[in-house]
Amino acid sequence: MKVEKAIEKDLDQLYQVIRSCAQHLIKIGVFQWNETYPSKEILEKDIDLQQIWKLEENNLIVGLIVLTEIEDKEYKNVQWKTKNGNNLYVHRLAVHPKFQGRGFAQKLMDFAESYAIKNKYNSVRLDTFSQNNRNLKFYKKRNYAQLEEIYFPNQSSYPFYCFELILNE
Repeated sequence: MKVEKAIEKDLDQLYQVIRSCAQHLIKIGVFQWNETYPSKEILEKDIDLQQIWKLEENNLIVGLIVLTEIEDKEYKNVQWKTKNGNNLYVHRLAVHPKFQGRGFAQKLMDFAESYAIKNKYNSVRLDTFSQNNRNLKFYKKRNYAQLEEIYFPNQSSYPFYCFELILNE
């Protein structure tokens, strides 16, 4: 099992993981992702920007994570615990439903945090859907501080909570 940068030829498999996760979340009543987000075009842009990583097992992509320095406009007014400018943002953490419950999300976040430490970022920042209790527990257990709410009206009327893990003050 390995985590490595995704490339153009991975796009269809990455999108299949995302679609399967979106359908699974909807089925269990968590309306975090939908038919328009995350789109294949967004994943394609992630590949172009070289900010998407894949987790493979037996040459099959079972999960993915986006690591970027780009701060989304929705984050502009968030009162983060560290100064802006040297932070790593996590987006689109996904593990195919068939492979959930096997520690793959932990492995992807371990990778993200190690990457952040190795590259001397001050913190790891992310958001997760307020109605996704499994994710909320996941990040709190990893010692992420829950901060304020932001909204993505195209995804949900419910808020998303920002989280931050401080690495270097």
